[in-house]
Order: sequence, then C-alpha cells, then structure tokens
Amino acid sequence: MLLPVTPALGVVLVALLALAAAVAAWARLGRSREILVAGVRAAGQLAAVSLLIGWVAQRLGPLLGFLVLMFAVAAWTAGRRITGNRTWWWAAVPIAAGAFPVIGLLLVTGLVPVRGLALIPVAGILIGGALTATVLGGRRALDELTTRYGEVEAGMALGLLDRDARLEIVRPAASDALLPGLDQTRTVGLVSLPGAFVGMLLGGASPVEAGAVQLFVLVALIAVQVVAVAVALELVARRWLHRG
Repeated sequence: MLLPVTPALGVVLVALLALAAAVAAWARLGRSREILVAGVRAAGQLAAVSLLIGWVAQRLGPLLGFLVLMFAVAAWTAGRRITGNRTWWWAAVPIAAGAFPVIGLLLVTGLVPVRGLALIPVAGILIGGALTATVLGGRRALDELTTRYGEVEAGMALGLLDRDARLEIVRPAASDALLPGLDQTRTVGLVSLPGAFVGMLLGGASPVEAGAVQLFVLVALIAVQVVAVAVALELVARRWLHRG
C-alpha cells in the first residue's frame, strides 16, 4: 500500500489543504474558499464512490449511468469555468468529441472490457483530460478575444471572414492548453512516475506492463486533448461559445 489509511493521513491532508488556502490568501490569489471547498468535495465524493463502485461495477445499467454522470459533471464544470451565460452547455461538445471516440475504440478492440473496474478508471482519465483541455483552451481563446478584438476587426477589414479572423487571434493562445499534457509525456520517467504506472506496480504488474499502460494513457490523453481544444476553438470562432 502506497499510503496507509490512518488518522495520520487525515491530519496531513487537513494540514496541506489549510496550507494551500492560507498561501492563496496571503498571495491574494482569490481562490482560498475554492481550495477549501474543492478539498472537502473531493473527500466526500471519493468516499461515496468508494462505497458505490463495487455495486456499480457489477451491473451494466448502473455502470452506464455512472459514466453519463461523469460526463455531465465534466461538461457542467467546463462550461461554467469558460462562461457564465447560457452557452456554457456547448462545452459538452469538445469533451464528447475528444473522449468518446477513444473510449469506443478501446471497447471495440477489446483493450478495455465492459467491466466497471476496468472501464470507469479509463473513462475517468480520458474525460478528465478532455475537461482540462476544454477549460484551458476555451478560457484562453475567449480571454484573447477580449484583449485583442481590434485585431479581429482589422482582419475582417482586410477581407477575412469573421470565423477566420477570430481563429487567427485565438489559435496560438488556446494551443497552450496542450502544454501540460505534452510536458508530462516528454518528462515521464525522468521527472515523475504518473499514477497509472505506480498503481500497476503496486497491483503486482511487471515494470514492462506498467510502462505499456502508462504509455497508452499518455498517448490517448494527447489525442483526446488535441481534439477537445480543436473543437473548443471552432465553437469560439463561430460564436457558439461566448461571453456575450
């Protein structure tokens, strides 16, 4: 076991969460309350999932329902991070476009069986990666439009279509959403050993098997995130996802 579940673990978790909130307050980052709420929510949600996962994993209906719930929460979270108006629901499109084809490919090829203990973790990783890329790409694109809209109008004055002018401005900034995944893939094994690799080793797999699974996760995440960012950019360029 990597971390024993003891009272000491709870004390350390509380201390780390309080430290993060205190530093955010000291640096005036404006996220102290969000940090505390996120930590408490994570504890409650993981406790609930830990109790339900065994039951969900053995039944197809609840398994599919749990996957739909994961996707719905990801879409809502991404949409609300990007914009506060009613176009937030468009954030579901990049997440679905990025994650679902990869999940479907894994199921069709038999690499991941239709079993909860196999499908839920893989789907969670891919949907979570699409969520992160959609939020970063969408926010960066809309922020860039806010500060550089005069350049969009200049491009239109030169004959570019509205969509094309907006894409020229937002594409470089939004592509930064891919940097965390790319850096993690470039430095894997040198800077860090990600969770899938360590988990496989702790579960009794050989280092080669653990490395193969981790490589798959990293490459699949890059594919998911590239698609998610590309679709998010298109939605912003077409004004379907906007801030008003």
